[in-house]
Amino acid sequence: MFVVTSEEMRRLDRLTIEDIGIPAMVLMENAGRAIAEEVLRVAGRRGFGTGKKGGVLRGYGGPWDAEAGGGAQGAAERGDGGPWDAEAGGGVLPDRHRERWLVLAGKGNNGGDGFAAARHLMEAGIAVDVALAVPAAELVGEAAAQAAIAARFDVPCLDASASGAPLQWERYSGVVDALLGTGAAGAPREPYTALIRAANESGLPIVAADIPSGMDADTGAVHAPCIRAASTVALAFLKRGLVQYPGAEYAGQVTIAPIGIPSRLAREESVAVRYITAQSAADALGADPLRPRAADTHKGTYGHVMVAAGSANMMGAGLLAASAALRGGSGLVSWALPASLTSLAAIRPPELMLAPLAEAPDSTAGWAAVAPQALAGQASSRSALLVGPGLGRWKNDSAWLKRIWEETRCPLVVDADALNMAAEAADFSSWTAPEDRPTILTPHPGEMSRLMGVPTSDIQLNRIGAALRFAREHGVVLVLKGARTITALPGGCAYINGSGNPGMATGGAGDVLAGLIASLLAQGYPAGIAAALGVYLHGAAGDRAARLRPGGPASLLAGDIVAQL
Repeated sequence: MFVVTSEEMRRLDRLTIEDIGIPAMVLMENAGRAIAEEVLRVAGRRGFGTGKKGGVLRGYGGPWDAEAGGGAQGAAERGDGGPWDAEAGGGVLPDRHRERWLVLAGKGNNGGDGFAAARHLMEAGIAVDVALAVPAAELVGEAAAQAAIAARFDVPCLDASASGAPLQWERYSGVVDALLGTGAAGAPREPYTALIRAANESGLPIVAADIPSGMDADTGAVHAPCIRAASTVALAFLKRGLVQYPGAEYAGQVTIAPIGIPSRLAREESVAVRYITAQSAADALGADPLRPRAADTHKGTYGHVMVAAGSANMMGAGLLAASAALRGGSGLVSWALPASLTSLAAIRPPELMLAPLAEAPDSTAGWAAVAPQALAGQASSRSALLVGPGLGRWKNDSAWLKRIWEETRCPLVVDADALNMAAEAADFSSWTAPEDRPTILTPHPGEMSRLMGVPTSDIQLNRIGAALRFAREHGVVLVLKGARTITALPGGCAYINGSGNPGMATGGAGDVLAGLIASLLAQGYPAGIAAALGVYLHGAAGDRAARLRPGGPASLLAGDIVAQL
């Protein structure tokens, strides 16, 4: 699924109108119908929620656009056959004579979508009022045209501008938010502010048109106030803000609604961000998540991973990473450890080999006594090297890691303690990966903050932008972990992950991810695909594990994720 910025959406919209020849009013008509259909679904499922558990994505299920989540598969995944078909799983149809919905309309195209939706709702038997946030004289273009059409259909229009009468919220069953779309910038102003607050306080289910009013369409940042939607109808394509937190929470359940803009335009216009789900993974990544194998292969076909991880107090990190590399499908996995620590690894999967590393006799035992060139030398005959989980820290470890960075020739994954070593190197800003050595970094937001030298809050304000900038500057694939993990490639592409659950916020889950990514890298996947596919498979394994746990996600352990890979 393509994920667009507000500027990309404007460009795709303009190309559809000017080059392809689909009139803007046709696009708006399609948008209005999609919004109305979502209202009917929500109205037919009383108690479905107010959006506070948001962030669930579902395909529209229409026949037009498989790239946008449509087609028969989308409908089957969603489990309903349309808003008028209760037998197909659409829930109990509303008593339309008792339903009355309020459409909050702004002066732009988003408001025009709202007027079109109101007309379709009225034709479907739902009583509806449109509350216009500005004087009707301020409407222009297609929004004005849709308002005029709605008036000829006798759709009631209320004055909700600063000079208008207060709305009687208790009269309504639900609200359509068509106030501010992707063209809005900055925090809402009056009278939009008052309408957003009142809508949220009404306790009514809210269906947002394209994005919730008050959300930044590009970053997912939410202004005060911002609509808290039960569901959002993303028109044509997902917007970046809908799949990044906190915006994803405010969006509620997201439906992608084709409106006539062909998905091929996004490809032709080089939209660089994709959202990865079970349905979109193979198309977006060009790799089958099931990873089928040919019959005439052997262990050497699937690479040899070396995992340099673990220390006296953190052996579990190394064990989890190495176990994940095994379960990830590598033919061989070697666990590199200082020789003095290998006895601590006696309890390990029998399939996991040990690679003891000599320690300098006049030094403290452990990784501080292992020459970096010794590790790089051992890795030279391997298909990939993972360094970092549970290594610990020691004096001059940044210089130690720099030698690994410079001398390792096989594909490299850098995680955990190794990331903090890099961040503390005085010259880290100049570190770039060799063009012939794929390199993947896997920081969580705190580690990313240290790597970039900016507050974590700044990273979280624009996760996609931060990840893409870092990947470009250092020539690496950057996996920025967290809810909706971002995989950014140095060439400007990025993948947003749709799998996973909050139960995976547990110690060791990141070590499992690093081992899995290293495994895929060793198997010959390009670095960007290895990282994005690894993130998706890791989340999907976490989802399976959570379903199997009697205690649900809260009782999930990292080992449960390994078991489900």
